[in-house]
Amino acid sequence: MSAVATHVEQLEAAAKAAGLVLTASDPGADFTGAATTRTIAALASDPSKNFVVELGEGFDVGNAKFAGEIKEFFVDAAQRLKNPDPNFYYTMLGLPLSFGKFAWPVHGSTSGADTFVVHGEIHLATGEDTPLHAKVSAALTQTFKDVLSAMEQPIAESFIYNAVRKTLDQGQLELVKSGNRQPVPVTTRYYSAKQQRFIFNDTDEQQRKEFLKGKVFWLSGVLGAGQPVWVADPRDAQYLNTTVEELKKNVAALAQEGLFDLSGDGGWAAITDKLRALQPEFEKEVADALAFIKPSFNEDMRGGHTNM
Repeated sequence: MSAVATHVEQLEAAAKAAGLVLTASDPGADFTGAATTRTIAALASDPSKNFVVELGEGFDVGNAKFAGEIKEFFVDAAQRLKNPDPNFYYTMLGLPLSFGKFAWPVHGSTSGADTFVVHGEIHLATGEDTPLHAKVSAALTQTFKDVLSAMEQPIAESFIYNAVRKTLDQGQLELVKSGNRQPVPVTTRYYSAKQQRFIFNDTDEQQRKEFLKGKVFWLSGVLGAGQPVWVADPRDAQYLNTTVEELKKNVAALAQEGLFDLSGDGGWAAITDKLRALQPEFEKEVADALAFIKPSFNEDMRGGHTNM
């Protein structure tokens, strides 16, 4: 049996349990040319809602030590696919973003550095035709690599995306019209060995509410035509250093204020007229954020000396 067929067979059970189906699988290649398996996972109820899972050819999907993480990845992905667009994310800095073109799995640096890298792109997503984006090169240190069970998409995607968001929040990524790849360091500062979990931002209730208001305004109101978005996303909980249960409490409080229309189990929210009326505030946040991340901190970057 080919490696592609083996991977597909091993993934199907986890995907099916999450309400997904695998609709196509083909051999692929990662950034370095190493063989991969590319599989399209789609909602069983709506195959038009889908995403690509790309795994290294040598990744043993059937290994029991990966079972929990793979199951969690598919369960969360199935929920995220129900969003108007599953690729949209929001940052604490106030920027709505689209994530894409991540070349899985994580691979050894081709520059000779002792790091492991995954390349991708983020784009500003305000509903306008804007060229502002950043090509990113997320680099894991050897020490950080050692805390992972594998450097594959189902294990690494969540914290890589959150590291990108965190780096942007810190003003260490610039959204540009064109440019070279910008580094996103992914180190053990984002991981608590004592608690055995990732930590990106320490947030209080008010900060979480502000984040949720911005997320629903942009992802539901501006980018989602008023459709509900998943506000109980564990990926956001990780980013905000909180729990899904706490996010739901924050969401319920905002609904009581008339800012959200809730649906499902309270983990989904749509924009209301009251929240829509705050549009000038959210647009100002974007303008302020873009000014903040337009730095002169690294002229070498502008000169193209940070490719990895």
